[in-house]
Amino acid sequence: MSIFQSIILGIVQGLTEFLPISSSGHLVIIPYLLKWDLDPQLVFSFDVLVQMGTLVAVLIFYRVKLIEITQAFINGIVKRKPFGDNNSVLGWYLLLATIPAVVVGLLVNGLVEKTFNSPLMVGFFLFVTAGLLILGEILGKHKKDLDQINNKDALWIGFSQVLSIFPGVSRSGATITGGLLCGLERKDAADFSFLMSIPVMIGAGVFSLANLLETPGLFAYIPQLLIGFVVAGVVGYISIAWLLNFIKRQSFKWFALYCVVLGILVLGIGYVR
Repeated sequence: MSIFQSIILGIVQGLTEFLPISSSGHLVIIPYLLKWDLDPQLVFSFDVLVQMGTLVAVLIFYRVKLIEITQAFINGIVKRKPFGDNNSVLGWYLLLATIPAVVVGLLVNGLVEKTFNSPLMVGFFLFVTAGLLILGEILGKHKKDLDQINNKDALWIGFSQVLSIFPGVSRSGATITGGLLCGLERKDAADFSFLMSIPVMIGAGVFSLANLLETPGLFAYIPQLLIGFVVAGVVGYISIAWLLNFIKRQSFKWFALYCVVLGILVLGIGYVR
C-alpha cells in the first residue's frame, strides 16, 4: 500500500462512515474499481485504524453532548434516579440500542463480512441501502426529537444496526432509517445514529486490536497507517458537520440515488470483467 492509496482510502472511510452510503462497501469497491492488488492482512489493519480515526472524529464533534450525557448518567446512578434527567435517559437508550449489534457481532464474529466481502455482493447490498433510505423518507413522520424517544424506539434502531453486518448496507443509513421510522426528525435520527456508533466502534476496535498487532510486517507500513488514520479523522469530522447541515434542507433520497448508481456501476463492471 502506497502513501497515495492510504490517503484515498482514508478519505473514503472518513466520508462514508457517516454519510449513509456504506464505508465497508466502499473500502471493498474502491480497490476493485482501481485494480489495486492489496495485501488482505494489511487491508484489515488499515481498516481497523481508519475506523478508529472516524471514532476520534465523532468523539470530538459530539464532545459537549457526550460530557452532558456522561455526567447525567453517573449522577443518576449515584442519586438512584437513573431516569431523572433527559441526558441520563438518552445514555441508557444509547446502551440499549447497542445491545443487538453486540450480540449479533459476537455470534457471527466477522463470518458474514468475510463471506460477502466481494465487490459484486457489495453492489447488490447497495440497493438494499437505497431501499432503506427511501423507505425512511416515505414512512418517516419527522415529529420527534431526541428527548421524546422511548425504549421501543431505541431497540428498533438498535436492530436496524444489525443489517450493517453486510458490506454495502450502510450502518448510518440503516440506523437513520430506523430513527425516521420511529418518527424522529432527520437531524435527530442522524444524531442518535452517530452517538450510538461510538460504543460499537470502540468495541470493534478493541476486539480487533489483538489481530491487528499480529499482522506480519505491520510496522513497515506505519506511515501509511498513520496517514490513513489522520485523514479519516479529519474528513470524518467534516462529513458529520456537512451532513447535519445538508439534511436541514434536503432529504436522504440523494444518497439513495447515489447507492443505486454505484451499485449498477459495480455490477456492470463486474459483468464486463
